[in-house]
Amino acid sequence: MRIRAAVTESEGAPFAIEELEAGELRPDEVLVEVKAAGICHTDLICRDQWMPVPLPAVLGHEGAGIVREVGAFVTKVALGDRVALTFNSCGSCSNCLKGRSTYCVDIFGRNFGAARPDGTSALSREGELVHGHFFGQSSFATHAVAHVRSVVKLPEGVDLGIAAPFGCGIQTGAGGVLNSLQAPAGSSIAVSCGAKSDPRYDGESTSARVLAASRAGSSAAGATLDRSRRSSNASGGSGPNRSISSAAKASTSSRSTSADRRR
Repeated sequence: MRIRAAVTESEGAPFAIEELEAGELRPDEVLVEVKAAGICHTDLICRDQWMPVPLPAVLGHEGAGIVREVGAFVTKVALGDRVALTFNSCGSCSNCLKGRSTYCVDIFGRNFGAARPDGTSALSREGELVHGHFFGQSSFATHAVAHVRSVVKLPEGVDLGIAAPFGCGIQTGAGGVLNSLQAPAGSSIAVSCGAKSDPRYDGESTSARVLAASRAGSSAAGATLDRSRRSSNASGGSGPNRSISSAAKASTSSRSTSADRRR
């Protein structure tokens, strides 16, 4: 069938809307009409080849939409189901069998390889292969040929525009808070742009310093944030450091200095 997709042709190139051919489904695949898709930082760094995703490719890994066709072995969803799309995994390694699919032994190949495990792609253009199956979906398109393990059925009434970023961004943030930071219910946390370093700290991000200070107690974390705010104000800066400091200072002042801020 003919679909339209945002194709990344080469390193750093703008997304180009193209007509592509989507081939027949494999038994373990689902055709999803994409109604919403988030744009994640990972899509952009793959476009810019910080990660070695083969090109040309259709990126996108935060899709949501309606099931339009299912492969012969698919039983978890049916035609017309509303679904969200997420990362792919093999389902058979020791980690997947333990329910820890984020640690799948083939997590890189099945998500950044932009192809099926056998190297083929459902997508083509005038007979030439276009890499798809990015994170098991390639959702920057009108339709996604998704692996069944990347498909999550949604309850009726869920807004697909809200469901889409759960595929990566929201679950990644939740994992950082619940699994890495281990913040208990009712606790207060500061959220910053941790991926961007502050040059005033020799490349170390403000969020990293806050997390390190938090191990010494909330008063230490508050002091670190306050120093960050003063440095930002003195240099005429604004943005993450200033807003984080204001929010965190208000939070820490209302909490006991003995509060457990374990990582």
